[in-house]
Amino acid sequence: MSKFEEKRKIEKLKEVIKYHRDLYHTYDKQEISDSALDALKKELVDLEKKYPEFITNDSPTQRVGGEPLKDFKKVNRESAMLSLNDVFSRDDFNDWIKRAESYLNKKIEGYYVELKMDGLAVELIYKKGVLVQGATRGDGKEGEDVTENLKTIESIPLKLKKKVDIVVRGEVFLSKKEFIKINNTQEKLGKKIYANPRNVAAGSVRQLDSKITASRRLSFFAYGMINSLTKNHKEEHKFLKSLGFLVEPNNLEVKNVEDVFKFRDRWEKEREKLNYEVDGVVVRVNDNNLFDKLGVVGKAPRGAVAYKFSPKEAITQVLDVRVQVGRTGVLTPVAVLKPVGLHGVTISHATLHNYDEIKRLGLKIGDTVIISRAGDVIPKIIKVLPEMRSGNEKEFKMPTKCPIGGSMVIKSGALYKCSDVKASLAEFLKHFVSRKTFDIRGLGRKNVVRFLKEGLIKDAADIFLLSKNDMAKLAGFGELSASNIVEEIKEKKEIDLPKFILSLGILHVGEETSYLLSKNIKTKKIMNPVYVMESIVNLSMEDLQSINDIGPVVAESIFEWWRDNNNLDFIKKLDKVGVAVKDVNVASQKLKGKTFVLTGTLSFMSRDEIKDIIRGLGGNLSSVVSSKTDYVVAGESPGSKYNKARDLSVIILNEEEFKKMIL
Repeated sequence: MSKFEEKRKIEKLKEVIKYHRDLYHTYDKQEISDSALDALKKELVDLEKKYPEFITNDSPTQRVGGEPLKDFKKVNRESAMLSLNDVFSRDDFNDWIKRAESYLNKKIEGYYVELKMDGLAVELIYKKGVLVQGATRGDGKEGEDVTENLKTIESIPLKLKKKVDIVVRGEVFLSKKEFIKINNTQEKLGKKIYANPRNVAAGSVRQLDSKITASRRLSFFAYGMINSLTKNHKEEHKFLKSLGFLVEPNNLEVKNVEDVFKFRDRWEKEREKLNYEVDGVVVRVNDNNLFDKLGVVGKAPRGAVAYKFSPKEAITQVLDVRVQVGRTGVLTPVAVLKPVGLHGVTISHATLHNYDEIKRLGLKIGDTVIISRAGDVIPKIIKVLPEMRSGNEKEFKMPTKCPIGGSMVIKSGALYKCSDVKASLAEFLKHFVSRKTFDIRGLGRKNVVRFLKEGLIKDAADIFLLSKNDMAKLAGFGELSASNIVEEIKEKKEIDLPKFILSLGILHVGEETSYLLSKNIKTKKIMNPVYVMESIVNLSMEDLQSINDIGPVVAESIFEWWRDNNNLDFIKKLDKVGVAVKDVNVASQKLKGKTFVLTGTLSFMSRDEIKDIIRGLGGNLSSVVSSKTDYVVAGESPGSKYNKARDLSVIILNEEEFKKMIL
């Protein structure tokens, strides 16, 4: 992208962010989620870092909050209510630490970490211990006087336990329990359902009628005060509690950066257990003297950041839309995405289900889109941002000819299908009898396709019903060759569980995934296909996602395949024709729990043989080097995996070292 195009993108982002921020901060409305807005802001921040000459005073990165509403009396404050800069990764967080330490010219020791409430920030002014004024953040310097409304919140003390003059800041929020109650009431009255607790909290505080605010049962946590005389932020929280304020009970003083990461990672996993919404953690330099010395940069303090949880929604671009052909000839469009991190996983594809979904979204190739992970698992495009279009986007149209075989595509209800289903079925049959699956070598890939065309079989299960007489009818088949094929088929009715799963041709499920899945289902020594079916159907999306190396796209594909009635009927037919499935016996647990990656040319045995040895000793295989990799086995001319392993300090074994390990 040229510098001119980058500048245009910055201007587009500024317009879109300003529009959504005005909705959010001024009118308490949302058209996109907080995560999506954060993603837009992050993209703008990154572009402005790259091109600082394009930063202007009206950029959303240079301001706080929104304009106060005219319905409330304006409140001017001497000490601005600042916003926090966001960080989204460990690298971003470490960069913040380096900048702060460079500014101080000393190492920072000790942080205070707080759960970041998803509510409305307010300021409370007390004179001789009595609440005299409460105001919203507004634009930071000027807020709105909402004193009467804040007085209705029971967790905001009207009178403190000490007669002090103090300015306290904190967050008004609505519990999840109260949010559900309010929405249930709205539904019964036939009124609109609220999108999230934050909107209800903000809207409730900014009601002209305080009785409405009182009816909402809002809550409040204090998180700081102006001109604190305490030594550190931990003592500040302790002092606020002594005055009668509630503070978030999970906040913690920590000594180092690793403890910050542990706190953040723990609550990212456990936030659903809380009765209120949090979207990250606030990390603050604990020492108040150092915090004050760090001062302010732009509209944010240097001494604190909001370390956001991995978003459940993100912004990315649709690079292409490709069509996949299923076993029954159904065409499924799949969006190819510019890779983006989403809730700890890099997403590069999203299933669009059918053409109607593309039309509903108004999606074009090249569009900027919001993606989410339903249930933290399935990646899905939920909204197109047409306002981000450059004019170079292209319409997507379903193909008129099948990608496999070239037959005409026909429409059946909401589905598009290949008119010649045999073409896609032929590809599946070749896979079904291949060496890595049922390995019916005597049958051969060409013969199985011929049997399909001649009408001897209608699907893969029919292979096990073939007789000598069936084949004898065809030119080129003698009695001996027909007998040999029938015997070969009988011998191959029994198959190892991973190979059975691989034989089914489930989208995105290859050799390694089949093996991983087989290790994570309930098995017994000999199983029939229906038993396998029942074991896998019992796995939830969360169960599948928890299996190491099975990401959201693969999990979705497995989940959906085992809930398609056509597929289940096929499994039952395999059961009926006598297919038996064997559990994989692990002779030794020598490599149990260890993950291996192979790279380069291995000379002492084939890759398949090495893979079988690793699995036979209880180990796992992966095609990607990551921090979870235990060993990389490197042969001659290793590729980029070798360099990645070296960068991540993963143990690299040559062939001799690997031999010693497995002997």
